[in-house]
Amino acid sequence: MRIIVYGSLRQDQGNHHWMTYAQLLGKHRLQGYDIYDLGYYPAVVCGEGSVECEVYRITPSILTELDELKKNSQDYERELIQTPYGSAWIYLYKLPVDDLQRIESGDWLKRHEK
Repeated sequence: MRIIVYGSLRQDQGNHHWMTYAQLLGKHRLQGYDIYDLGYYPAVVCGEGSVECEVYRITPSILTELDELKKNSQDYERELIQTPYGSAWIYLYKLPVDDLQRIESGDWLKRHEK
């Protein structure tokens, strides 16, 4: 099973420790999605842009832990999408993004760059 991550779960980010036992398969620029800045973490929704991501092979127990992490906010829902590495789960933001700052670069790691 695989997961595609775009924010705080990526390498060198605050929640990457959740991915300790996951295997990085590679990076991927996900087309047809937009990323927004929520402050400490991002929101990804279907859109017209692209988002810089990492795809990992994970165990069912890692997915359960990530579900619990995301369930705390109840702002995300998990969806299965296609990647160059096969199908992968992604957490999509389910609240309105109208008043949020879109990250034009599509890369959470470059959100402070102008």
